[in-house]
Amino acid sequence: MKQGMELVFWLLLAFQVKHLIADFFLQTAYQYMNKGIYGHPGGLLHAGIHGIFTLIVLALLALISFGYALALAVAETAVHYHIDWSKENFVKSKTLKTDQAGFWHALGVDQFAHQVTYLAISALVI
Repeated sequence: MKQGMELVFWLLLAFQVKHLIADFFLQTAYQYMNKGIYGHPGGLLHAGIHGIFTLIVLALLALISFGYALALAVAETAVHYHIDWSKENFVKSKTLKTDQAGFWHALGVDQFAHQVTYLAISALVI
């Protein structure tokens, strides 16, 4: 594997692990229940946790300056926040419940958007 491709592989793997931990293991009801309220500390905390983990991934794996890593982590925090906020408001506007396909479609698009964010960060790093 070429050095650039190897870095992309490890970055994407690390981003997958960080996403699993931050979105599914560390997310509390306080965060989840308030992500749809713009500017609420619960949603900001959730996105901030993602940003901190992104900074850790970049600091450990990417050969970039701390300032650039911090800028990417701050950008990812903002993007993550708005993806989640948008999904929550879409689900609320359609009054979707977990037993409806539309809810799962919205969740799938939300998760896809986060993954595209990680691809973009990886591209910016290499």
